[in-house]
Amino acid sequence: MPTQKGSQTSIELRGALVIDQMQPQFAATIAANSDGFFPVAGQTAYWLEVRPGIVIHRLMDVALKSCDVTPGAMITERSYGTLEVHGSDQGQVREAGSEMLRAAGAAEADGLKPHVLTHEIIRQIDAHQAMMVNRTRSGMLVLGEDTLYTLEVNPAVWVLFAANEAEKAAPVRLVGLENNGAVGRLQLAGTDAAIEAAVAAVDRALDSVGGRSNRGND
Repeated sequence: MPTQKGSQTSIELRGALVIDQMQPQFAATIAANSDGFFPVAGQTAYWLEVRPGIVIHRLMDVALKSCDVTPGAMITERSYGTLEVHGSDQGQVREAGSEMLRAAGAAEADGLKPHVLTHEIIRQIDAHQAMMVNRTRSGMLVLGEDTLYTLEVNPAVWVLFAANEAEKAAPVRLVGLENNGAVGRLQLAGTDAAIEAAVAAVDRALDSVGGRSNRGND
């Protein structure tokens, strides 16, 4: 396993990515479900997922002391830790990511490749099911007769890349976005054509990610 000794413990990198330009719905959804400082559309973000989870405190400390970035997320859950920093200066955000990786004794290529557990398109969703989805949504509304796309991917951090690239590619509504824990989950709604364009963008994005082989249960 490509981990090295840090100052306190050995760190496994699960995934690290730059969101070069946050799209409006993506930024709004992240902000609405964040306990940190809110990002806005157009800013750059750097996301990191590691194990053990609690080391994100030390890595966040490194980023904030070395670069002009703002913390947006710092989440520890059962097995993993996820953090985010963002800012309007893309160079500063990228440098913060480099500093955190250096402190973790890792490189981006040490992360796990995305493993898609499921991705499905449901056409002309029933209005009653749409209302059930809306009860637990984290973003926009899904309406009866919409086409709904669902994605589940491991590690969870890669769902963020998928969501932002989907919004860049097509006029879809970002209905659900869960980006920490064992898996990441995404729900998009829109017309058939918009969903098909978004799905193609998701596929391209996830296929472009390098890293360690991922059996899906790591």
